[in-house]
Amino acid sequence: MTIEQEIRAQAEAAKAASDALAALPLGIRNEALHAMADALTAQTEMILRENAADMEDAAAAGMQPAYLDRLRLDEARVAGMAQGLRLTAALPDPLGREDYSVRRPNGLEIRRLRVPLGVVGIVYEARPNVTSDAVGLCLKSGNAVVLRGGSDALRSNCAVADVLARAAYAAGVPHGTVQLLAMKERAAVDVMTHLTGLLDVIIPRGGAGLIRRVVESSTVPVIETGAGVCHVYVDRAADFTMARRIVRDAKVSRPSVCNAAETLLVHEEIAAAFLPRLAAALRADGVELRGCARTLAILSDALPAAEEDWETEYGDLILSIRIVPDVDAAIAHINRYNTGHSETIVTNDIRTAHRFQHAVDASTVYVNASTRFTDGFEFGFGAEIGISTQKLHVRGPMGLDALTSTKYLVYGDGQVRSLVDTP
Repeated sequence: MTIEQEIRAQAEAAKAASDALAALPLGIRNEALHAMADALTAQTEMILRENAADMEDAAAAGMQPAYLDRLRLDEARVAGMAQGLRLTAALPDPLGREDYSVRRPNGLEIRRLRVPLGVVGIVYEARPNVTSDAVGLCLKSGNAVVLRGGSDALRSNCAVADVLARAAYAAGVPHGTVQLLAMKERAAVDVMTHLTGLLDVIIPRGGAGLIRRVVESSTVPVIETGAGVCHVYVDRAADFTMARRIVRDAKVSRPSVCNAAETLLVHEEIAAAFLPRLAAALRADGVELRGCARTLAILSDALPAAEEDWETEYGDLILSIRIVPDVDAAIAHINRYNTGHSETIVTNDIRTAHRFQHAVDASTVYVNASTRFTDGFEFGFGAEIGISTQKLHVRGPMGLDALTSTKYLVYGDGQVRSLVDTP
């Protein structure tokens, strides 16, 4: 079989499973999720062994530390994957929920219910934990899933997907529900993006290049996720201790993820007092600082920031800094350079906070909290399929509801639109 034939066969199997999966009782779906979690725990040693082989190859290929961090699994991360499945099982059923009903003057009764999307295609890089999150959320929401992970994580993804699929099928999930494209060829993505009629949506998770490639080539509807040029704005009314803690967490706690901060904006009235102590702490954390001309006058050892720095998702221990005259300038900078992901203001002025929240164009806007909380687990979704940075269908962390659509059920007693009865 050619690559295209193989992928199409897997997508057809997922499509065939999706009808039965959509009707699968909640109890069986939840039992499957618990079985999958138990299987991950039981097979941790095998999964880590396969991941170690991927890590060794990636390191030998010269992959950057941030990339290796996304690729790496350990016992805690596998345990977190299992816990995410259990939390997903504990969430309310997203299917069959009625969110609109009306009786029209002509007597028609109209109801709107949540239903699965059908078959969800997911293209992602490096992070094998996405395999578990995606399968769990798709199964709970009644969707079959076709996965294409990064080639550097192929062993890890195959191990995780195989463990999950075996456990799910043993629990009563229709065979074919979970499909992993176990191939390294880049052409696999191009085939997926043209499976119109088999895939109902494609969700790319990864760097800007991957997302742009999928968006520009796909004939299947796409939900954009992932790219995160996130900002922290420290206002003149900020508590300095709080601000330092938030900036360090947003930049340092895990710089490779999309909700990490890439740019710090500081009000000009506090810059001289605030920046030196913050910079000392960030340097101790290993952060490279790049600043505007006014920043360089305060932090002489910072590097000059170029125009491209303001629009770059570093995914690394690098932070660009700009001093701004007021909150309106901060908002203008963010709305020009951000990717619609996550933004935060540190301030004790509630009116300034409200202005910032309402004027900033992003999926998630914080007051006095780190951007690192933009995450399905932290939002109580159990896990996430991605963080949407677009505005159509869904925006922000995508949990179960984001993987559903609607169906209208209409009840009548003989109504017709325009037919005139004749004697």
